[in-house]
Amino acid sequence: MTDTTALEAAAFRRLLKHLNEDRTDVQNIDLMILAGFCRNCLADWYREAADAAGVAMDKEQAREHIYGMPFADWKVRYQREATPEQLAAFKAAQERHG
Repeated sequence: MTDTTALEAAAFRRLLKHLNEDRTDVQNIDLMILAGFCRNCLADWYREAADAAGVAMDKEQAREHIYGMPFADWKVRYQREATPEQLAAFKAAQERHG
């Protein structure tokens, strides 16, 4: 019998590695424009899952788990200011899917 949870966990860990080590150039706003979620969304979902399991976790703890470092450090290292084009695309995406 296949352990689906273990497979899903492995895929999730690989997604985090991909986003946080292999593709640090991909900005959260671009993920939001194209996919409708970003690293912060993953952190929110992780925290919600922790809460559902009775595990106390705040927003910063969840973000640190997802980003692999404190969020403030991530922002300094990798986050760029959104361009006017990104902001316009984000607004348009929100209007389409809002």
